[in-house]
Amino acid sequence: MITAPALPVRFVLGPGWETFEESVRRSAADLRVRRNDVTVDVRLERCAAGRLRDTYPVSAHDVEVWIGDGCPDGVLPDLLRTLVDTVQRADADCRRVVHAVHVGELGRIAAAESAGFRYVVDVDLGQEELSLLAAEPGWVTSTDIDLDRVPGA
Repeated sequence: MITAPALPVRFVLGPGWETFEESVRRSAADLRVRRNDVTVDVRLERCAAGRLRDTYPVSAHDVEVWIGDGCPDGVLPDLLRTLVDTVQRADADCRRVVHAVHVGELGRIAAAESAGFRYVVDVDLGQEELSLLAAEPGWVTSTDIDLDRVPGA
């Protein structure tokens, strides 16, 4: 089992967002975020310490972003983009930010994809089936297509 490092101490979202920390633990933080007249519950949790730990080959720094059902569809893509930027700025070693939605929630999948996430896999947690989407920084997704050269040689 991977030991998940502590989450960064504070998450400061971009301009216009107010953040209220509801509960902060070593590997998870429950936040309430607000912009204009929209308030949304958000959970950030290290995948290696949370419900997704056995669903894919997690990296110690991966973070799941969970957004409450009350988030309006028009706000979701911007909130997801903001959360990805915030997590990656706070933890430079984060390889992927994961957003899980119930299988078949096409509206939420489309919103996540418009925010830069890509569909990865469907998983069965026993009590629910989820589609996992991931947002990864360029240093993770960049590849050297020169297959005749050994990197670093």
